[in-house]
Amino acid sequence: MNVLWVEFSSSSAELATAVRARFEANLHHVIATLGRGGSPRASGTEVRWWNEDIWLGSMPGSRKSADLKRDPRYSIHSHPDTTELLDGDAKLAGTVELVDDATERQAYSAFIGHPGSDPYDLFRLMVSSASLVKISDDHTHLVITSWTETTGTTTINRY
Repeated sequence: MNVLWVEFSSSSAELATAVRARFEANLHHVIATLGRGGSPRASGTEVRWWNEDIWLGSMPGSRKSADLKRDPRYSIHSHPDTTELLDGDAKLAGTVELVDDATERQAYSAFIGHPGSDPYDLFRLMVSSASLVKISDDHTHLVITSWTETTGTTTINRY
């Protein structure tokens, strides 16, 4: 099942805050989509939070847009900020919703500072899973915190 960001955030506030911070620390991230033949395709992307949702835009006609229109499943990996991953390594997965509403698209364009900009495909991300992998404070193991709607939030220490 996929939920809006606000629903995930309500269900797992601490993890949602940490995941969002990782994604907001850098503009550029890597998204995996499914190509026409079913193979995974990795692409660069930008994500932004607006109106309590998480969004991404894509050039019309791009492989990423074509993939998401054909099969809305995605997995997105945050840009690591340091080799030590002090703030963690975040991932989200779920499905996207293509947004065609002209008023909503214009408002989003104004929000990102490109009113009247070139055409683009706008997607709202729905979340089915989220995770944050961090190195423990004593640097002896990984701390993996994850969430799904079914299991809720769990933490595993991996030595």
